[in-house]
Amino acid sequence: MRVALVQLTAGRELEANLELIRAGIREAAGHGAGIVVFPEASMRAFGNSLVDIAEPLDGPWAAAVRAAADQAGVVVVVGMFTPGHSGGAKHTVRNTLLVHGRGIDTHYDKIHLYDAFGFRESDTVTAGTAPVQFTLDGVTFGLATCYDVRFPALFTANAAAGAHVQLVSASWGAGPGKAEQWDLLVRARAADSTSYVLACGQSEPGAAGVEARPGAPTGIGRSAVVGPYGNVIERAGDAPEILYADIDTAVVDDARRTLPVLANRVTL
Repeated sequence: MRVALVQLTAGRELEANLELIRAGIREAAGHGAGIVVFPEASMRAFGNSLVDIAEPLDGPWAAAVRAAADQAGVVVVVGMFTPGHSGGAKHTVRNTLLVHGRGIDTHYDKIHLYDAFGFRESDTVTAGTAPVQFTLDGVTFGLATCYDVRFPALFTANAAAGAHVQLVSASWGAGPGKAEQWDLLVRARAADSTSYVLACGQSEPGAAGVEARPGAPTGIGRSAVVGPYGNVIERAGDAPEILYADIDTAVVDDARRTLPVLANRVTL
């Protein structure tokens, strides 16, 4: 199975971002991808208001993504914002991955909120509560979003539920040491779970010709395809591009026989 990781820089305008997604789907499908993964916050970049554009999973933006997926005959995984809990004057969104195509229609709400490095995602976002997996053509995929990559338990939970591949959509924050942390973490989560990790990030805005929002986690690029021993198979640069990963579940099965860290886990 071929999976495409479409590294792009989203902006403020929802329709312009939809056009980037449609173009990425067309190109990836033309190169034989059955699953096309986009970054976190592909609906609208961080640093812009989110509450005013959040919509239900059956809203018009999601419907347009579904139509593009169905037209191309692929599964699309894309970051959007759906309504969260609201109380009093406080209104929030959920940081959601929409998954649709080829008979699959599900979603994952980001569990671990990015209250770190001076950013407080929890001020505007309602956290998800449960891991989510989906299966296509005998391959099971677990879902994760950005800051989730710092929490191994989500990845081992996905693997315990049968995931061969962990899909990570991100809009990683820039800063001293942040690129090195991203590189380390995507490799570590693959080794923790003896799974492929396919990590798709927003490209660095400057490399895409877009002005970055100061203080917002708007992406550094460096999307990656990582094997189940933590070996980097492909890595993107900082500009928009598409990576392709050809998934072989036999590689995962062999890793789990050779290095049975999932079977050897002890609950402490």
